[in-house]
Amino acid sequence: MELTAVLTPAEEGGYIALNPETGTTTQGETVEEAVANLREATALYIAEFPLSVHGHPVVTIFSIYEDA
Repeated sequence: MELTAVLTPAEEGGYIALNPETGTTTQGETVEEAVANLREATALYIAEFPLSVHGHPVVTIFSIYEDA
């Protein structure tokens, strides 16, 4: 099963990792560690709450500009 990982830099260093299909979130000092931790957390979640995935979420970015 392929799932999505969204990583953002953490204020204190390292990365926060989110799986949008399940809502599981974790962290790690490196991208690799954050993804490995997310893989483990998501597998535990799915073992308890089976998931039926119907494709990947669409992940994009957008900007917000304040009026000058």
